[in-house]
Amino acid sequence: MRDISVDVETWPIAGAFTISRGSKTEAEVIVVTIRDGEHIGRGECVPYGRYGETVKDVAASIKGLSKQLAEGLSREELQRAMARGAGRNAIDCALWDLEAKITGTPAWQLAGLRAPQPCATAYTLSLDTPDIMREAARINAHRPLLKLKLGGTGDDIARVAAVRQGAPDATLIVDANEGWNAKTVLPMAHELAKFGVALIEQPLPVKDDEALRGLETPIPFCADESAHGLEGMTRLVGLYQYINIKLDKTGGLTEALSVMRCAKRRNLKIMVGCMVATSLAMAPAMLIAQDAEFIDLDGPLLLAKDREHGIRFNGSMMSPPEPELWG
Repeated sequence: MRDISVDVETWPIAGAFTISRGSKTEAEVIVVTIRDGEHIGRGECVPYGRYGETVKDVAASIKGLSKQLAEGLSREELQRAMARGAGRNAIDCALWDLEAKITGTPAWQLAGLRAPQPCATAYTLSLDTPDIMREAARINAHRPLLKLKLGGTGDDIARVAAVRQGAPDATLIVDANEGWNAKTVLPMAHELAKFGVALIEQPLPVKDDEALRGLETPIPFCADESAHGLEGMTRLVGLYQYINIKLDKTGGLTEALSVMRCAKRRNLKIMVGCMVATSLAMAPAMLIAQDAEFIDLDGPLLLAKDREHGIRFNGSMMSPPEPELWG
């Protein structure tokens, strides 16, 4: 029999993290630990209120599967036993880690992938005034890829202009977090193209994104809130050119791998993203990052401190996780 534990942890953020929907100063994560004899597997998730999740409810849903997990529930059975979301992500990644520990085979090899290599992540600049964002960009101008949180207000162009002044050589991604509307999205894209923006994440609310269909945009659009798992992938074709794969949305690495393969078949390019969390949440996502055009796994860089055996960062370059962390 396996032993299952579910722990809620709080990790202080360095400063504050602000998007169009609000601001926070700490990251609350759930860690699932599955023990099988001397072997231990772990997975981490971040419940997200945008999708109707709370830490309390997600932790309870995980605990509700404790008996089945103790009796040997497999990853494949988990996909049917639990709905897609943060809770399933933590369990799924813990099961991947546990299998890697039991078999002595790295998770990337179990998944039939190539060995992960170091990769450069984006670094996120929180939503703020243009002047503050300019200064944040200047401090991080050495980073090759910066991601800007925008607010859907008239200051968004000024924010991007300020960041471009602060970091003239960085590649820029902007994330509207559903903050724009159908009338402004194309004019905004043309304005942002003047600053060399490479990608626009989720410009419209999910309920309105059909307005993107067939638009000739100078900057590709990336589906985030509009893209979760395999269900609904076909609809994204013609609306978006990229899909942001986040394990908390797909409900774990297992479905994330299927989403990645499905996206490739549909000629959707890949971005891999994260919530603000520790290296334990980034580690399995690094397997998806190997096939992504844009990588946004900077969660640990936004924290005041990371967990033990965390991913090593050299600037924005992140190394593959050590087995002591995951996989």
